[in-house]
Amino acid sequence: MASSPSSLVFKVHRREPELIKPAKPTPREFKLLSDIDDQEGLRFHIPLIHFYRHNPSMHGKDPVKVIREAIAKTLVFYYPFAGRLREGHNRKLMVECTGEGILFIEADADVTLEQFGDPLQPPFPCLEELLFDVPGSSGVLNCPLLLIQVSRLKCGGFLFALRLNHTMSDGPGLEQFMAAVGEMARGANAPSVPPVWERHVLNATDPPRVTCRHLAYEEVAGSTSSILTHDHLVHRSFFFSPSDITALRRLVPPHLSHCSTFEILTACLWICRTIALQPHPNEEMRIICLVNASGKFNPPLLPRGYYGNGFLLLAAVATAGELSRKPIGYALELVRKAKADMTEEYMRSTASLMVSKGRPLFTVPGTYIVSDLRHVGFEKVDFGWGNAIYGGTAKAAPELASFYIPFTNKKGEDGIVVPFCLPSPAVERFYKELEGMLKGQLVSGGSNSKLIASSL
Repeated sequence: MASSPSSLVFKVHRREPELIKPAKPTPREFKLLSDIDDQEGLRFHIPLIHFYRHNPSMHGKDPVKVIREAIAKTLVFYYPFAGRLREGHNRKLMVECTGEGILFIEADADVTLEQFGDPLQPPFPCLEELLFDVPGSSGVLNCPLLLIQVSRLKCGGFLFALRLNHTMSDGPGLEQFMAAVGEMARGANAPSVPPVWERHVLNATDPPRVTCRHLAYEEVAGSTSSILTHDHLVHRSFFFSPSDITALRRLVPPHLSHCSTFEILTACLWICRTIALQPHPNEEMRIICLVNASGKFNPPLLPRGYYGNGFLLLAAVATAGELSRKPIGYALELVRKAKADMTEEYMRSTASLMVSKGRPLFTVPGTYIVSDLRHVGFEKVDFGWGNAIYGGTAKAAPELASFYIPFTNKKGEDGIVVPFCLPSPAVERFYKELEGMLKGQLVSGGSNSKLIASSL
């Protein structure tokens, strides 16, 4: 089911933003980020939002007060979050642990949970009111590393919205922090998983040695297919039910039938998005998969409790013409091959590339980034009111990325919500291609390709 822009409008009454400091004194020190953390592509703030139902067993408890106090207690253990980022030699980022605190906003929204509809999926109405951008707070350096807004709803439920400086943590690292806040809110004295800094484990070798080819960071000249050059970008999302995933699996050739849902969904979305953008057939299109290192190596590369960025950007490249003309198996094989690059050597080589090349941005022209959040556990973060109905990214951020977010709709179907962002004219073309795939018809596949050269 595709999302459409909601006409829902409501008022949000916000209190003045405040700084929440750690509940006890914390060390004053500098802590270096890893060479994976401080790459250019992570120097931005990522928005998340969680929806919680009214819970009669919590009658008389104020989620704002409970969460505010729990954050202060949690920051004693995660005290770098209460600091500020500084930049050193060769653009190296470090946290100055100042204890200044994180930004917090108390709010009341004149709306009920039911008014947001089913399934709950981005883009969410009035997001800028539910996660208010406090003026002067959104810089990467010298600004709060976290902003949290808790908005009470008319129905007794509440929204927990958060903005994270991505250089500090990835999805699993942020979930670990949020789960700790949840534990503290429910009465714990310390997190069940003690946080571990140890960012040096993902640093470059000395001297840096780039031993692999990194398709995700290649410089591409003369490309015109970046969506970021468009004036009018539209945020939408799609809910994939189990039957939708089964329908996509039917398009896969027998020798690839063992492929994962992530691989099949990624290949299909890459094709649909490419056709929707109408690039020149010879244009290089790039898929970048964010693959996390935790649990991938034996012995583990990352210690238990590590909350820094622990993922690699693994890429595959094909021309727009190849993606539109060839069967799905072609894109699927490329996605699988990219994921197979997840090795410890590739991780070290990436860190070395960052140091030797001045911490470059990933390739932007023709790029689509996908990140699988289905197993991170954002929706299981419990502040005492139970699990979230929806927990995950608030929109496609950055605009050329999609996230796979778990969601159970009112029918009880466990599906996947995928937010995306496209130029306005491409949205209908994207839906048409995707609907065709779900009905078993490859609308633009084979010799009837509708992919044409375009000035987009």
